[in-house]
Parts: sequence; C-alpha cells; structure tokens
Amino acid sequence: MASYSIDDAIRELAPALGKAPAGAVSGDWTATTMQAGHSSRTGGYLDAEGKHVPEDSRHPLDIIADVVEKLDASALQRFNKVVIRWKKPKFPFMQAKITLETSYDQTIVPRGPDDPIYETAAATRRVFWQSRGTLHEDFAVERGTANIHAQTKWFGPHCRILAIHAPERLTLATDGLSTPWAGISEPENGVECELFMEFDAATLDAAGIENWANLLINTGDLVADGYRIARDVEKHGAILFCRLTEDYHPMTRIMLSRDPGRIEGLPFGSVPLIRATPIAETEIEGHDLSDDWGAAAARNALAKRGMGID
Repeated sequence: MASYSIDDAIRELAPALGKAPAGAVSGDWTATTMQAGHSSRTGGYLDAEGKHVPEDSRHPLDIIADVVEKLDASALQRFNKVVIRWKKPKFPFMQAKITLETSYDQTIVPRGPDDPIYETAAATRRVFWQSRGTLHEDFAVERGTANIHAQTKWFGPHCRILAIHAPERLTLATDGLSTPWAGISEPENGVECELFMEFDAATLDAAGIENWANLLINTGDLVADGYRIARDVEKHGAILFCRLTEDYHPMTRIMLSRDPGRIEGLPFGSVPLIRATPIAETEIEGHDLSDDWGAAAARNALAKRGMGID
C-alpha cells in the first residue's frame, strides 16, 4: 500500500475522536497489531476526575483498528503496540491535541508454534511421573491436532494421557493441561493443574486402561473449558464435577479432589495434581447437593472411602 505515516493516522483520527461524549476531557487507548491471529484495542474517554465516560458505540475503537492496520502495513520499523492519547481543546474551535506512539513490547509477543516452552513443560511432567513409577512409553491416548498457533482443545500443543506403572498400582494422568497456552503472552501454566486416576493394576486389562484413559482425556476437555477449576477444588477440597454415561455403570459421576502432590519446575511455577475419582450414585444418596459443586457430598464420599483431604 502507499506510505502511511503517524501524521496520516493522526489526521484520520482527529474527526473521529473529536466526537467525544459529553463530559469527556481526555482519551487514552492502547492497541496491538495482529499477532498469532489476534489483535486488541482497549481504552476510552475520561472525565476531569479521570473516570471512564460511557460511549454509545465502538466507533473510536473501530477507527483505531483501521489506523493500526494501515500503520503496520506501511511500517519501516517493527512495532506491536500503539498508544493514542486525545485531549479536549481548552477553547471552542481549537483543535484537540492527539498523540500517537508506536513501540515494540517483547512482553506481549504471543508464544508461537515453535516456542521451546511447550516441550520444556512436557519434559518437566515426565521427570515428575518417572519419580513415581515407570512410564509406559508405547501408551498414548492423544486426541486433537494443534492448529497453526499450536493450540489444541487444551489451548496448548499437548492433549494426551500418560500411563505410569508402579508395584500393584497403575496411574493415568493428563499431560498437557499445564502446558502454557499458545498464541498468548501471559505467564500462565495453561489451566494450572493436571488430573490423575489411580487403579489396582491387577483389575485392569488393556481395554479397561484404554476406556478409563479416554474418560480422563474427556474430563480434561471439560476442565480446559471451565473457569479456574483448580481454584474451586482447592477451595472446597472436593467437588462433584461431571456425570458419566451408562458405559461406566454403576459409577455415575466423576469427583475431583485436592491432592498434596505438585509438579514443580514448570515454566511459570508449580501446579497442583487433582485426583479424579469415579463414584456411584449410592455414595451421595441422601446428601444435600445444593451447595457449590456438591462439595459437602463429595467430601463425605471421600471420607467413607478412607480418602481424607489433607
């Protein structure tokens, strides 16, 4: 496209930002360029006390988006952040003061599909589980292909289940819920947890292991879709999380409960383990399920199984 300068952008913004709502004396907006398929625009008009002034439309944000796109297409120097400020003129018929600054902010650069942080997280989880048993290297229940931003349904490139063998015990564990999210820059270990289930190794054949592993990856999908499930489990100790199909009869629900284990050394700190336990309806019959997540009934069911919460 033809050259488009900051002065061009200010001239285009002036009439649009000049249509300020009553009471506005200034304006402040921050916008980003398209990164990993996403861009953002925030901000608005302020009154004399610095409080936000409501607007009737998104018109200023839309104009800012157009201006940022044009600047990006014509830029001679790399940038990913734009700050725009508007100040109401002191007298009628005077021009408002508008400034526009571009910069490159490394802290808001989204993680791309080749970022080594993903495999760092996976390697850390494997070291943790190897300390608890032997990983079944030929076993993998994996579903979902990562998109161009390295995102699966779990918002990272990993969406799989590990099988860990120990004397008389088999552990199935999610491997990917704590992978840092792809396509964003925030310092978060995904949904900040991993799930696991434990079984008497003698009671499961290969088909049974596959069956429970598929259930666990489906439960991981629900956790990834939820909002701060790890926080709610920590708060309540145990929760009734989801129902099971008739294929798992007499078990009817999955309960999630707090576990003392934590995976240390992940890219943005440690994450807790959450135990997933299938339970039967008879284990919660007669209990009040009206509290958040049926937490009281879940804790009672755990206690009856001798699985107290630390």
